[in-house]
Amino acid sequence: MTPPRWTREPLVHFLLAGALIYALFAWRGEEADPASRSITVDRAQQAQLALVFERTMGRAPTDAELDVQIERFVRDEVLYREALRLGLDQGDAVVRRRMAQKMDHLATARAEAAQPTEAELARWHREHAARFASGASYSFDQLWFDSEAAAQAALAQLAGGADWQGLGQAISLPASVEALPREPVVSLLGVAFALEKGAIEPGERWHGQLPSGLGWHLVRLGERRAGSVPPLSEIREAVERDWRASTMAARKDAAYRLLREAYSVKVER
Repeated sequence: MTPPRWTREPLVHFLLAGALIYALFAWRGEEADPASRSITVDRAQQAQLALVFERTMGRAPTDAELDVQIERFVRDEVLYREALRLGLDQGDAVVRRRMAQKMDHLATARAEAAQPTEAELARWHREHAARFASGASYSFDQLWFDSEAAAQAALAQLAGGADWQGLGQAISLPASVEALPREPVVSLLGVAFALEKGAIEPGERWHGQLPSGLGWHLVRLGERRAGSVPPLSEIREAVERDWRASTMAARKDAAYRLLREAYSVKVER
């Protein structure tokens, strides 16, 4: 029997793929067994469906509305398992990236819910005081590169006496700034870059390669004004947010390094 013509339409395939991705990342709790033809919507799953509805609509669902959510869940589950059975998840860049993100989330989930003690927050406030200082500013020169290798090569040239103004790749960021407050440094150059500079001493030496969300930087710090740090009692929420974000990033990186050690990677050039 010849399949209906609509099943061969690219738009249908696109919509099906969208439904599968939606099912995979919005509804999944545990991994489905594609060989199983049994679907159980238990009380815990129904409660999750009701919670999602309530967060979206601002109220609890009626019995009829919950039935609709359950049927939608079942539909997505059926399509999801059939997609796995057909191998449609293989070679999909979107699925690949989202699965990687889910692995990162597994590594940071506990840190999201963790509550630091007052002693931990006090130590974080003390050890990272520059992050919370008001009136802090930086004067520095910077060179930008789109790859770490290019930044590393330029750093070697600078060490050999090359003119810094002849190096670096074109970007909208200023090459030199005077007394720039910390907030614009964070927004312009990225949080990691701004915080890395806190460990750099002023002088003629160039430092790198410093990562940001834009690429890689070489930095020569002219002056760093620390500003004043409010007491913990006044900025407790900001300190806790910073502690949590940094803890999550550290756990994610540690989890990746642990997994990475089990792999042998060969990059052909």
